[in-house]
Amino acid sequence: MPYDTPTIVRGVQDDYRRLYYSDHNAALKIPITLAPGYGLVKAGSILAKNLSAATTGSKGKFVPYNPTTFTGAEDHPGRAYLVADVGASASVCYVTIADSYKFKVGDDLIINDDETSAENLGAITAIDRTSEQHRAKLTFTTQTSGTFTNAAKGHVFVEAGTSGNNYSDAVGVLEKTVDTGTGENAKGANATLILSNCVLYAGCMPLLDAASKTDLSATEIGQFVVIK
Repeated sequence: MPYDTPTIVRGVQDDYRRLYYSDHNAALKIPITLAPGYGLVKAGSILAKNLSAATTGSKGKFVPYNPTTFTGAEDHPGRAYLVADVGASASVCYVTIADSYKFKVGDDLIINDDETSAENLGAITAIDRTSEQHRAKLTFTTQTSGTFTNAAKGHVFVEAGTSGNNYSDAVGVLEKTVDTGTGENAKGANATLILSNCVLYAGCMPLLDAASKTDLSATEIGQFVVIK
């Protein structure tokens, strides 16, 4: 999009990176649908599957895997960071309006930060994007037990795994960069999920961590990731 003043924006297209070291035709992969609202999800991203109980949300669609680290420097499009602290016994939380489109009523909501254990808040019962201009309110079924703060990088995301892995289990690797959209016009994306039988470049897998390698039965050897 052009600007309304003389401007030069210097940058590069980063999708020229090569994901496969092995023959891509030998990999086992399936077609999938990504949930809307996560913006541009890059090739090589680890994906998880929405495991919410209700069919009114995005159950069964795929979302970015949520890394288990909390440094503030992770590449984590699956998270919606809190814009207000959440205390104990709360039944609502606040995120940016753009991030609220990562969720639908019926999705099971998880809350977490780097000081308090993750909690399953049950299904989202309402999403209010109109009462305030600067944030959206998510109302959920199960009240919080702990306190989750901005200072501790508090965030929410859809249930996509077991409690033992912070409710986000890696199920495969995105083969090609796709745009799921942002905000009210987000529609999701059709994509291809790599399951196994491949050797990939580790540098092209921004969400890779120890837990996701365990989930995928993957081994990192130098600059390569082997998924059997």
